[in-house]
Amino acid sequence: MEKENKRIIAIAAGGDSSEHDVSMRSAAGIYSFLDHERYEVYIIEIHAKHWEAILDNETRVPVDRNDFSFDNHGRHIQPDYCYITIHGTPGENGILQGYFDLIGMPYSTCSVLVEALTYDKFTLNNYMRSLGMSVADSMLIRQGHADEVSDTDIIKRIGLPCFVKPASGGSSFGTTKVKTPEALRPAINLALDEGEDVMVEAFMDGTELTCGCYKTKQASHVFPVTEVVPENEFFDYDAKYNGQVAEITPARISDNLTERVQRLTSTIYDLLHCHGIIRIDYIITKGDHINLLEINTTPGMTPTSFIPQQVRAAGLDIKDVMTEIIEDSF
Repeated sequence: MEKENKRIIAIAAGGDSSEHDVSMRSAAGIYSFLDHERYEVYIIEIHAKHWEAILDNETRVPVDRNDFSFDNHGRHIQPDYCYITIHGTPGENGILQGYFDLIGMPYSTCSVLVEALTYDKFTLNNYMRSLGMSVADSMLIRQGHADEVSDTDIIKRIGLPCFVKPASGGSSFGTTKVKTPEALRPAINLALDEGEDVMVEAFMDGTELTCGCYKTKQASHVFPVTEVVPENEFFDYDAKYNGQVAEITPARISDNLTERVQRLTSTIYDLLHCHGIIRIDYIITKGDHINLLEINTTPGMTPTSFIPQQVRAAGLDIKDVMTEIIEDSF
């Protein structure tokens, strides 16, 4: 395919949260996965009002936010499609999706509504509970109102140990496993430093699993299930990105439980009208009871991330998966 006939793919990365650098690593992974014989690919780093396209020689040029275009040594580049890999705002909460809807550019993730819903963990949990899903009990503490609820009230309602985390965000930034009453308030303050609202969530003792999925007009793919065994108290930043975890694909669970997790993943995908690749995290408690933990609509995409691992375990080629997702929009 001649260069002038190639679709131009932009990979939107960076963002305005603590996950900026993680997102850039995912962008590098996606860049390496894409079929460069078929596509002309650029990484666009977004940070606040600074939107820059990274050219082949690492030169950076400004992106025109009127139409997401930029100049490549005198050649006007207008992307045909955007693969969004921003973890956090504005790529995981619907803001960037709304922008692309306005300018008429297809993109890789779910819609504005689904992104906003899944980004707010407290709202998501309560919505999914209304659909019959099992989720941990939780309560919300809003910024500026933390003193209106006492530690005693929180512990009486949620119990110990518990997790204190920003209601919106990822990569476990600002997340603490609280075991004692004395540790509760510092954990709340830490989470408030990361986000506007804090979710205090009941601890579920069990096995953590994660399962990826994507669907197109022609096909449905639910990946093998991965078992997550962190060395630390929970699946924190070091476990996710510094190797302090065992990630076992396929998970060491029964065929029956595997099938149930995969079927539930597919059902949730359809219930929410998801698009592109998602990854759903679960906790399996006593009696093989499946509890929903989190829905990731822009999962990590470095070569060692869960999704590329699961793609390989499924016997698929990540380049073909990327092509299938992109071409589904045309």
